[in-house]
Amino acid sequence: MFGAKLTAASGLTNQQRRLDVIANNVANVNTIGFRGTRVDFQDAMYQTGVVPGRARTPGGNQQRGHGVLTAGVTRDFQSGALQMTERNLDVAINGEGFFTLGDLEGNLFYTRNGAFQISEEGGQRFLVNGNGLYILDTDGLRIEIPLDAQGIFIDQQGGVRFSETDDEPALTLAVYTFRNKMGLYAGGNGAFIESVASGERIPASGAEVIQGSLEMSNVDLSEQMTLMIRTQRAFQLASRALTTADEMEGIANNMRR
Repeated sequence: MFGAKLTAASGLTNQQRRLDVIANNVANVNTIGFRGTRVDFQDAMYQTGVVPGRARTPGGNQQRGHGVLTAGVTRDFQSGALQMTERNLDVAINGEGFFTLGDLEGNLFYTRNGAFQISEEGGQRFLVNGNGLYILDTDGLRIEIPLDAQGIFIDQQGGVRFSETDDEPALTLAVYTFRNKMGLYAGGNGAFIESVASGERIPASGAEVIQGSLEMSNVDLSEQMTLMIRTQRAFQLASRALTTADEMEGIANNMRR
């Protein structure tokens, strides 16, 4: 009976974890560049019982499971819908790839959130994101905006010009991708960090940079609501199983008296 309680409790624990992930997806349905996640399950270890007097064959074994485990949290890297803003500091990527961000310590981050801003620091102006991280170019340098710049003009290849009359871009936005995007580590604030599992970054060939637009979250709200209902039903079933096991144990204890 105690095993039944543990099995039901594993269902409650992991369905609660799934509900937490769904709640996070729903909360970020309007977050720029957000990538939704899902919980993957796997069955727990099995205990093999042997029927007395019968040979140790598959027909003579009685395997009993021990509930459910969380196999992992998978992130969906499908593109979200593009929303036009007509703001020249808003940039989106059509296709694979991430903008490259850097801090003063040399740490690198990667994001799909292209809501850029201008930071003025001691007479210099740099292109940054909403958290103050610097936008980097293909040379790994911070993008500095000249004081006499007439504006910021970004073409589809990521080339940045500071005057419409310039023949060649002054620099190019660093847009990279990874062979295994699932291996990226989530660093918060819509940024990801390279890991051993993701592999080293590679140029995002074929990525199209679109100025005046932002990529919205890729969360499908209707799908998340459906998953929420299914999760609630599974939680209720596991709760009922736990209650039933407790009641049966109570009956067994009372029979001793």
